[in-house]
Amino acid sequence: MSYFFELHIESAPSDINPHLYVSLNRGRYQLCTANAIYSFEDLYDNFFDAFKAIKLDEYPIENVLVLGLGLGSIPLMLEKNFKKKYNYTAIEIDESVIYLASKYALPQLNSNIQTICADAFAFVMQTEEQFDMICMDVFLDDVVPDFFEEDIFLEKLKTLVKPTGILLFNRLANHSKDIQETQIFYEKKFQPVFPNGQYIEVNGNWMLLNRKI
Repeated sequence: MSYFFELHIESAPSDINPHLYVSLNRGRYQLCTANAIYSFEDLYDNFFDAFKAIKLDEYPIENVLVLGLGLGSIPLMLEKNFKKKYNYTAIEIDESVIYLASKYALPQLNSNIQTICADAFAFVMQTEEQFDMICMDVFLDDVVPDFFEEDIFLEKLKTLVKPTGILLFNRLANHSKDIQETQIFYEKKFQPVFPNGQYIEVNGNWMLLNRKI
């Protein structure tokens, strides 16, 4: 029936996301807030299209850092659609998101995943571990919090990507205001830290990308 209309499954509001809920839509679990879709399995097109474009087979990926778990769309699509089995560290600040992901999505996953309830900014600033791929997908509703756009965060994030690694940074570009703000961030903030940076336009988002080979 979810192919005909969206079916509400469970709400789990929190102080961070007051309107957080899971629904079934086109046969897939979807995690939503009042103004944004946080996860939609393999229909989370911005990352799906980016993974297709970057040709994952060309990179020696073993360890992946996911900043912003959602319902686990990133590891799920990498495993199911791209046949990749990586080791994941997922950072998520909202315990309700982790609860919903653990209930509805992560049991489908065969890959190893460590889920840490923590602020992504604090984690990045404190960890010294490096990763083969980092997926930055942190939103508060439909906004990227300002401190994730600061030079200090981007510079530290750069140190966590291995020399042959990949960084993907998800940004909204759905309306003219979003596109303008994302373009300014890309040109004034992202590119000075990642001179080889580029972007991929994907379904109302820009996926900012840095590849070191």
